[in-house]
Amino acid sequence: MTRDERELAWRRHQRHEFLEPSPDLAAFVARYWAVEWTYDRPYRQLIVPYPNVQLSFHESGPQVHGVSSGHVFQELDGTGRVFGVAFHPGAFRPFLGAPVQSITDRSLPAADVFTGLPARADVESVEAALRANLPEPDPRARHAVEVVDLVIAQPHVTRVDVLARELGTTVRSVQRLFTEHVGISPKWVIRRYRLREVTERMAAGGRIDWAALAADLGYADQSHFVRDFTAMFGETPTRYAQRYG
Repeated sequence: MTRDERELAWRRHQRHEFLEPSPDLAAFVARYWAVEWTYDRPYRQLIVPYPNVQLSFHESGPQVHGVSSGHVFQELDGTGRVFGVAFHPGAFRPFLGAPVQSITDRSLPAADVFTGLPARADVESVEAALRANLPEPDPRARHAVEVVDLVIAQPHVTRVDVLARELGTTVRSVQRLFTEHVGISPKWVIRRYRLREVTERMAAGGRIDWAALAADLGYADQSHFVRDFTAMFGETPTRYAQRYG
């Protein structure tokens, strides 16, 4: 397959900015982000998801985006800008008032969840709107955030049964927690963060021993690792590594 040369030179066409939330919103918001782009012809942007619910502001109006279960492509053309809010995985249930799995692979008008959102977004106006919509504290949501943080921080957690043992609970209880509060399975979340470690090694440069890396991530063999990576990222590991030069 012929690669669009702009995939390997995306910094010439896009600018990304990430901002931290104010302390009083940090329990809910992981970060704010903004993307600006300029393309003289349509470009297919590969987006590989994390388990964050997103609130985005663009020309068609603000939308809430549930967790995407797989990679997607977004067409970018001309000049544009999007401002977004990434909620902590597990933190959106109190805003939604329903299981987060109910919006997985879906987008909906933000007005279905929030009131008083600004038409044009910046950090100050969005934070004011979020404060006006803050839900009551939810211990289960806080626990869900802590469980995902554990997955992120502990590379040895490569299976759901390992996570359940870490928590002193059952696999079924972990699955119910993720269905209700994260919106996607714990197996998916574990795989996503273990595969993030692969892209971090790619970004660091140097030769990668793919077989050894697969073993480190808990895969029985390299072929299973390649299959999971390709399903998540839309490309084989070696082809995706080209994006890092």
